[in-house]
Amino acid sequence: MANDPLFYVVAIACFAVLGILMVGIGSFAKGGDFNRKHANRIMRYRVAAQFVAVILIVGFAYIRHNYGGN
Repeated sequence: MANDPLFYVVAIACFAVLGILMVGIGSFAKGGDFNRKHANRIMRYRVAAQFVAVILIVGFAYIRHNYGGN
């Protein structure tokens, strides 16, 4: 599985979601002007990144299940 290029794409997508989530949590915890200006935008980026990550995960599982891959 680790030698499958799609696995790395899925892993990068998951880490991107994690990074966006950490930025959002950090800005929410700190509060202030940055949070007021960018909180909704960061949330939209996170939701979009999660959507892409879930689609990639489902696609990866579908491909691995139907087209082999030991």
